[in-house]
Amino acid sequence: MHYKIKYAPFYLLSLLPLFVLYWLSDLAFFILYYIARYRKKVIEENLHIAFPEKTSQEIQQVGKRFLRHFCTMMIESLKNLTISKAAIHKHITVKNPELIQKYYEEGRSITLYTAHQGNWEWLAFLPIFVPHQVTSFYQPLSNNYFDGLMQLIRSRFGVLCIPSDKGYRTITKLDQENVKTLNIIIGDQRPRNKSAKHYTDFFGVKTAFLVGADRIASKGKHVVIFPAFTRLKRGSYQIEFQLITDKEIPKDNFNVINDYSIRLEKIISNQPFMWLWSHKRWKDQFNQSKN
Repeated sequence: MHYKIKYAPFYLLSLLPLFVLYWLSDLAFFILYYIARYRKKVIEENLHIAFPEKTSQEIQQVGKRFLRHFCTMMIESLKNLTISKAAIHKHITVKNPELIQKYYEEGRSITLYTAHQGNWEWLAFLPIFVPHQVTSFYQPLSNNYFDGLMQLIRSRFGVLCIPSDKGYRTITKLDQENVKTLNIIIGDQRPRNKSAKHYTDFFGVKTAFLVGADRIASKGKHVVIFPAFTRLKRGSYQIEFQLITDKEIPKDNFNVINDYSIRLEKIISNQPFMWLWSHKRWKDQFNQSKN
């Protein structure tokens, strides 16, 4: 109970009904969009790169809708602290859980190759829907207080949170112990300069993707699955598990990343506002356009 005292302000907020929290989300959106103009230039530059056929007005509308969704998602993530299992089933629908069950019965672990799409923080609810031990890689925050809060939000229903720098060793150890895992790995962030990367076509742009999820899957002979989020309405999402491969992945074969980028582009194109446009995904392209 001590952690409820430590994070009391967030627990109290989380107890509010979602419709009240959405009012707070709308207030946050108003401040970020109209006053702070949060990352407006980055968001619109990203959208122009991805959708060159859209007019400036259309780009602005998608950017505005994205920021509203982003604020909604942050508020929804806070609700993780107190939401009940019964309520979760009202907000998340898994279209094809039988795919995961099939591989569990076959004794197969899964790499869930996901993205900053939909409400990725609500993947913390997956232990309610799947039989595997769910794990998630995370980058520790420099602020210990908020790092602890984020781990609480993500682990409440049984997700094992693993620091990214210990991810490979931890998953390998769990494989050796014959623990059937479903490992949430986000793969759409821009790689750091010294990170291993693979370039593929993404929205018509040569784009670097992190090498890591495919190597973990290859080492552990994991099934690789992409979770496609669709927002049905505010606070209601559907997840469809899409099989990338259940075959052995040859070393230094990047078909998994290529397939992932194609699926990601398709789901983003269906609901553009659901992707994280506020990060500098195409930083090199920005620099080139300024020269």
